[in-house]
Amino acid sequence: MHIAFVFNLREESVSADEPPAEPPGHCSDDIYAEWDDIHTIKAVEAALASRHQVSLVNADLDAFEKLRKIKPDLVFNIAEGLHGASREAQMPAIYEMLQLGYTGSDPVTLGICLDKRRTKETLAQHRVPSPRFWVANSPAELPKRLSYPLMVKPPLEGSSKGVTDKALVRNRKELVQQVEWVVSTYQQNALVEEFLPGREFTVALLGNGDNLRVLPIVEIDFGTLPQGGNPIYSYEAKWVWDTEAEPLQIFSCPARLEPLLQRQIEEVCRNAFVALGCRDWCRIDVRLDAAGHPQIIELNPLPGILPRPEQNSCFPKAARAAGLSYDQLILSVVDTAYARLQLSQGDVNENRRLL
Repeated sequence: MHIAFVFNLREESVSADEPPAEPPGHCSDDIYAEWDDIHTIKAVEAALASRHQVSLVNADLDAFEKLRKIKPDLVFNIAEGLHGASREAQMPAIYEMLQLGYTGSDPVTLGICLDKRRTKETLAQHRVPSPRFWVANSPAELPKRLSYPLMVKPPLEGSSKGVTDKALVRNRKELVQQVEWVVSTYQQNALVEEFLPGREFTVALLGNGDNLRVLPIVEIDFGTLPQGGNPIYSYEAKWVWDTEAEPLQIFSCPARLEPLLQRQIEEVCRNAFVALGCRDWCRIDVRLDAAGHPQIIELNPLPGILPRPEQNSCFPKAARAAGLSYDQLILSVVDTAYARLQLSQGDVNENRRLL
C-alpha cells in the first residue's frame, strides 16, 4: 500500500532536544510545542516503510498539491496545524476534499476535541462525567462565589500549552491573575475548571466499535515532581522538569488499580471515545474526584508518539506495556484505519446495489 505520511516538522531551532528553561511568557514562546521533531518523523517513517511504500508530506501550504499529485492509498495523519481553533481539522478536511482515506478522527471530532469547552459540553450531553467549568474573558464574568482550588486553562491549546504550574489557583487573587494571564497571553477566553483532588491517569485506546481496545493504563505520580510543584501535569512537568537526560519517574504503567476502578476508568473512556466520534486511536486524560470516581479531563485524538522510552510519551508507553513495539503500534493504527475504510466502502457498495 502507498501511504502518504503527513506531519508538521518542528525546526531544529525549536527542537524538543533543547527544552525551554521556563514556562511561556507569550503565545509565540510555545507555538510549536505540538509539532513533531525529526526523530519522531523518522521513527514513524521507518515503521510505515517496514511494510508499505511511504511518501513524506509536510503539512504546509503546498500539501494540497503534493497529495493531489501523489494520490496515496491512505494518509497517515499526525498533522497538528498552527493557526486557529480549526488547525487540527484543516488537513483532514483536505483529505476529504481529495477523497483520500486517512487514519484517525474526522475534522469535526478534531475540532471539538481541541476546544475544551465544546468537548465538555458534548460529554455532558452524553452523560459522561467531566469537571464543572466556566468560561470567561475577564474575571468579572466569573461567579463571585466559587469553591477552591480551581484550574485555569486556555481552552484551545494542547500539549499543556498555557497550563503552567500556576494554573492551579487557591483563592480569588490567584484566579484573577491567571485568568488575565491566559487571556492576554493566548488571546482567547480562559476555561476555569473544578479541580479534582484524586489520582490522575492517561488512557490509550486503539480500534473502533467492538474492536476498540483499551491499552494498559498509565498513572501520573505527582509525588515525583520537584519540591513545591503543584500536583498537576503542567507545562513545566512535561517540557521543563522532564528531560531525556534526566527523565522524571512520573509514570507507572500498568497502573496499580483495583479491578472495579480499572473497569470504571475503561468504561468512562470508551464512552467518551464514542461520544466524541473518535476513530482508530485516542489518548484520554482522566482524574478521580473526591469520591474516587473517574472523570474525563480531555481527549487527544492526535496523541503524542515520541519514539524513545526516555521521552516519556504515554501512548507508546502504554503500547509497550501491551506488548507492542513502536513499529507495531504505528502499523496497528494503519491496519485499524484500513479495516474501517474497507467496511465503510462495503456499506457504500451495498447501498448502491440496493438502489
